[in-house]
Amino acid sequence: MELFWFIILAVAAFCLGACPFAIWIGRWKLGRDIREYGDHNPGAANVFKAGSIKWGFVAAILDIAKGVPFVLLSYLYFHFSEPQIYLVGLCAIAGHAFSPFLRFKGGKATAVTMGVLLSIPAKDILLIFIIMMVLCFFLLDGDGWRAVLSITACLIYAIVTGKAIWTALFMAGVLLIVAIKNWGALKFSPRRKKKLYIGFGREN
Repeated sequence: MELFWFIILAVAAFCLGACPFAIWIGRWKLGRDIREYGDHNPGAANVFKAGSIKWGFVAAILDIAKGVPFVLLSYLYFHFSEPQIYLVGLCAIAGHAFSPFLRFKGGKATAVTMGVLLSIPAKDILLIFIIMMVLCFFLLDGDGWRAVLSITACLIYAIVTGKAIWTALFMAGVLLIVAIKNWGALKFSPRRKKKLYIGFGREN
């Protein structure tokens, strides 16, 4: 029975992660395809760039929230083992990154990763991720390198501090997914940011 519920939660996490809320918000509330803006990614950042701060925040919250419910259920209600909890989290991230709603061309998975990290018991990993994302936001141009370096820092932290092997494997899996989704940006060396730009407002 436990295996049955684990499969149900893993599939549900993937399906929720696959929901392209940012694209739907762009169509329903802005009348635009957000993939025509910014980096052409189906994520919340391009809702901001399509011209709406309010709906950009809504999209960001929804993208983060996709990683929360089924991970929480997996250990708070079903009390799954650590490997099972992490697999449910990876399914949510993979759903966003390889969404069948978008012909498996999903987003870069940074926001949903944040949601999953909010939900897993290891809150120190979340803290490392947030600190690195903030530092990289102020220092580097390009979301790809920011996400990859932040997740790499989490992986190194998990190894150095002697976290369970499942924690390190989970972070390695997240790193693999995020690196695949940002491969185009990773072909170039990270660039130091010359000026601070939040990204609000319309940009073609």
